[in-house]
Amino acid sequence: MAPLGAGGMGEVYRARDPRLDRDVAIKVLPEHLALDSQALARFEREAKALAALSHPNIMAIHDFGADQGLSFAVMELLEGETLRGRFQRAGMEWRQAVEMGIAIADGLAAAHSKGVVHRDLKPENLFLTSDGRVKILDFGLARRTSAPIPERADETAVTHQGAVMGTPGYMSPEQVRGDPADARSDIFSLGTVLYEMIARRRAFSGETAAQSMTATLETHPPKLNDSTRRVPAELDAVIAHCLEKNPHQRFQSVQDLAFVLRMILGGVVAMRPSVQPPASRRRTAGWIAAAAAVLALAAGIVWFTRRGTAIDSLAVMPFVNVGADVNQEYLSEGITEYLINNLSQLPHLRIVPRGIVFAYKGKEIDPAKVGRELKVRAILTGRVVQRGDSLNLQVDLVDVSEVSQLWGNQYDRKSDEILTVQEDIAKAVSDKLRLRTTAEERKLLVKRSTQNAEAYQLYLKGLYYWNRRTGETLKKAIEFFRQALEKDPGYALAYAGMAESYAMFSYYTVAPPAEAFPKAKAAAQKALEIDEAVAEAHASLGWVKISYEWDWTGAEREFGRALEIDPNHATARQWYAAYLVAMGRLDESLGAYRRALETEPLSLIINAMMGRGLYFLHRNDEAMDQLRKTLEMDPRFAEAHLCLGLTYEQKGMYQEAIVELRQGLENSNGEPRMEGALGHAYAMSGRRADAEKILLQLAEQSKHRYVAPYDIAVVYLGLGNHSQAFEYLERAFEDHSHWLIFMRADPRFDGIRGDPRYHDLLRRMHLT
Repeated sequence: MAPLGAGGMGEVYRARDPRLDRDVAIKVLPEHLALDSQALARFEREAKALAALSHPNIMAIHDFGADQGLSFAVMELLEGETLRGRFQRAGMEWRQAVEMGIAIADGLAAAHSKGVVHRDLKPENLFLTSDGRVKILDFGLARRTSAPIPERADETAVTHQGAVMGTPGYMSPEQVRGDPADARSDIFSLGTVLYEMIARRRAFSGETAAQSMTATLETHPPKLNDSTRRVPAELDAVIAHCLEKNPHQRFQSVQDLAFVLRMILGGVVAMRPSVQPPASRRRTAGWIAAAAAVLALAAGIVWFTRRGTAIDSLAVMPFVNVGADVNQEYLSEGITEYLINNLSQLPHLRIVPRGIVFAYKGKEIDPAKVGRELKVRAILTGRVVQRGDSLNLQVDLVDVSEVSQLWGNQYDRKSDEILTVQEDIAKAVSDKLRLRTTAEERKLLVKRSTQNAEAYQLYLKGLYYWNRRTGETLKKAIEFFRQALEKDPGYALAYAGMAESYAMFSYYTVAPPAEAFPKAKAAAQKALEIDEAVAEAHASLGWVKISYEWDWTGAEREFGRALEIDPNHATARQWYAAYLVAMGRLDESLGAYRRALETEPLSLIINAMMGRGLYFLHRNDEAMDQLRKTLEMDPRFAEAHLCLGLTYEQKGMYQEAIVELRQGLENSNGEPRMEGALGHAYAMSGRRADAEKILLQLAEQSKHRYVAPYDIAVVYLGLGNHSQAFEYLERAFEDHSHWLIFMRADPRFDGIRGDPRYHDLLRRMHLT
């Protein structure tokens, strides 16, 4: 055998098959990887994936096995070079790139039809044979699925591995985040390859792998038409469509992509005599016109559909509370959330999440500008007036591309008709957007969680206060949810709201864990007895399991179910990120926080938690930038001051840390966790007397409010009194303090990680 090359996952040799008298390539797993179960699994996975496929654009496999402990695969021998080698040797004009793109898409289509997703498409894994064919190589990261694209791909449970699989600069945004990848991920990767073939530079690059991945998530490559090469505008748009960050906005199959590429290629070469069919001039002209018409039709896949066809994207803007009575604010917010949630049930309509549209609350709406910023075809606006038992709503649906009204209506109803009014609006919007809906989808569109209008309004009030999230507003939320349940004992969402509120009680020092979490669990379970598909209840159960029960497997299952039901549930993603922190999967936790921020970019708590996640990773400069941005949104947000203070402390900037922690203490009305953090900073800065004073203050507070033993433990850690620190950590363990789940990641615990008592705590929490 003659060596052909070697890589991280195999050595390739040229050999002769004497039985069939042919040359073959033999790929051998190196000896140093033979005992590596993951490497062997990848090697076998590639062989099985290739064995399931048969296509001229996919490298063929002839045999697979092991001999004397050496795993091998016998493959088709290819003569030529990789696409990467071609890039290094010479450039490529756009027609050649399109021809290759069609061949690659055809090969991927064959793989996807068998449920095989490649997940690592890049120039190194594409081979150009000496006779002009294109071959897809290396299915080592391929994944078999029951279908290349799940019916609701974004709702695939996040419990799948969560690891980053692929090559930076070529993998899709969902791969960068560690989320499951389906066929649309391969489409994104093919888009990066097409871009590089034509532009002669990478679509997403950086000096490090991390910078390349950040570019994939946050930037868009320059247009190809901006270059000196003459590239058809249609091709530029097609590649941009492949590179959409959201998989729902890309081509939904490689067959569609191949079709459009063929039309672009045909629309240009059709006028060349060498490819004209033998016919009269008139017939030739007709053929060219037909090709142009098909090309125009194909281009419609890429751009927004013309007027008269379905509109596939909508932003429900925050309804305006015309009376400006803050006591009625719950109603305008509630109607907005209802329409967002129910219209999101339609599979062919992209709805902008609540957290993004609420950035426009209280602002004048310029439809064209909003359409550009949110990349939607239409916006829905509304104005609400409630006087006594009378309700007046003005609703307008606007096509932002033409700034023309598609529909508008005014509703004058009694307040107890609010549920019917909301349903009427949802149905009207669906009709005016010309969406094709099934009978089952139409049922989801008007699904009611309660038939009692009074209970519904009480629920909206509870939700309003839950969203404000302070100790006092959580208690108000509980009271309104309780009143809603008095009106309708079968109201699942009211139970879920109660569960979410109780789940936060110990976090905001309203009540100790042993009092709050059992109530949260009972309320969540009651909600799920009524309706199993309540995402909020599953998320609350997940939070109970990580914060109180330390049931890590159960927590992951509940968060996965919550996100399967509602992929835009930002709180579930935030809490899942906390689970990943507890598990020590800190890099993955950032991906989860980032997904939560994509849904709720203006959420103060999620922005602050993103900063805390960076702090846990000792990426302090990035954490400071993130937390300062959070404080620009609200200078009084205590959680951001706390996290920024901790970050300053890790940088050795003790005076700055103390300033921030004092601010957090003041803005939180003296929450003990803020005071404990300040005590630790005092101790670390050498101000021992001030730290000891904090201990006395915490002891005094504990007489009239809940003080977590964890908060006292961190002060003793700062003072270097490890015996007292472990005494209070033991009390925190008995208390099932929520904060213990961050002990593995919190840098303040670095000094005791070698202590057997520390490891014993982790063991008893089932974290080792």
